[in-house]
Amino acid sequence: MPTLEAPRLDSPADGPRAQRARGEARAVFGPVGLDGPTRLRRLHQAGALKLRFPRQKEAEAVLINTAGGLAGGDELAQGFTLEPGGALSVTTQACERVYRSTGADARVSTRLDVGANATLRFLPQETILFDGGRLSRALEADLHATSRFLLCESLVLGRAAMGETVRSGRFRDRWRLRREGELIFADDLKLEGAIDALGAAPAVLGGARAFATLFWQDERADARLPELRALLGEEGGASLQDGFGLARVVAPSYHALRKRLVPALALLSGASLPRVWSF
Repeated sequence: MPTLEAPRLDSPADGPRAQRARGEARAVFGPVGLDGPTRLRRLHQAGALKLRFPRQKEAEAVLINTAGGLAGGDELAQGFTLEPGGALSVTTQACERVYRSTGADARVSTRLDVGANATLRFLPQETILFDGGRLSRALEADLHATSRFLLCESLVLGRAAMGETVRSGRFRDRWRLRREGELIFADDLKLEGAIDALGAAPAVLGGARAFATLFWQDERADARLPELRALLGEEGGASLQDGFGLARVVAPSYHALRKRLVPALALLSGASLPRVWSF
């Protein structure tokens, strides 16, 4: 997990510099006793990134970026460790917004560690990229062979209802998922330059304005695959490989994407989604 550095005071010769947001949140959760509820064990938070813990039957953590969005040069780092036998859902208070940058990328890094027989659902709400926005996102996870895990990350290229178009910008997404230290899935995505023209290509997004990737590890995955494919429809696809599942779905807008995601995630998790997803 990257650590925060103290901000540098610019000398007069440097000229004025825009203020950048920094945020870090790390938490460790574990069960109380053999069959007890999962509780927060350790917490560190600093800068613009905060965690809140709604009172739910299952442990839940809600990430809040108090900076109100991401601009070029901002950096957020977050990490969650779930001890053996624990159960935890992680989400965000709202959609993350990535605003126009003057040149630098906003950066978000995530680290997830899931113990034996533990269940982690990492379900941040959609990220919205505005015209000229630049985001570099990296996620690493290490799972136990007996853990249950559900991950979803999604991106919306402007808000269609507001008439927004993302003509240019940069989006990079890097996933490295391991099972007991062994790499089982690696994915790198890059959209850069004339994003509207690039996304119109049939082999890229086919004109879609929103898309999501889902990854899950669960012993019930085989039985749920046919229903999941039906929920995703022709705009999505899902498959199983080496004990894990992967799905992708595209949609013309944020609302159309969410209509696919909500039932799909509920199916894969076997439970209702965090309450903030219904707002």
